[in-house]
Amino acid sequence: MPYYLHYSFDLWLTLIKSNPDYKLERTRIFHRDFNPAHKSIDEVAKAFRVVDLMCNAVNERTGKNIDSDEMHLMVISLINDNQLNLNQVDTAKLFADMEALVLNYMPQVYAPVTIEVLDHLKQKGGSTISLLSNTGFIKGALLRKILVELKMDQYFDFQLYSDEVGMSKPNPALFNLMLQNIKQINKEKDITLNNIIHIGDNPKADIEGASAAGIKSLLINSNNQSILSLIN
Repeated sequence: MPYYLHYSFDLWLTLIKSNPDYKLERTRIFHRDFNPAHKSIDEVAKAFRVVDLMCNAVNERTGKNIDSDEMHLMVISLINDNQLNLNQVDTAKLFADMEALVLNYMPQVYAPVTIEVLDHLKQKGGSTISLLSNTGFIKGALLRKILVELKMDQYFDFQLYSDEVGMSKPNPALFNLMLQNIKQINKEKDITLNNIIHIGDNPKADIEGASAAGIKSLLINSNNQSILSLIN
């Protein structure tokens, strides 16, 4: 594959993935603390899946962003058949506890070759690299901390998260914002759309979004393609 002057990456299931123990413990906490309807642990886990899939679909369709706070409250409401008064929920404690939980069960680098590829692209010289990520239950501000802990932040010239800008992929306005940032950090270069590639695991959010923006794209991990194809 040819080298590009700018590489844009999705984050979840492209560069990192959830710690499986995080989701298990999160389910246990909601089953214990927000479950006066006495739903089973499996029903609580299903509520998280339903809200995650629903919000992802809505965000992709509207191009807007449903925030982490709203998603957690949706789960609580769903567990209780929409009968619980959400004013009874101590949201400040809930959101602080969820952030602490993520940091206690840190996300993992997607694959051993992930860092190798990022390092190669950075060391090759001349190229800039960025993140363009839809967020869900974990906010962009926390993802920035996670990337520092994983020693991945050093590879990115800028990071864009849907909750911070109020837009989700494949919204063309979000890709245009990315292009503006690319231009800003490459003032001395004439980077054309053909010199930019976006890499992600989601055919709609990543590939369709990139194509609509007029830039190259590469689907990885959700198919048989690996991030290694960027340097092979």
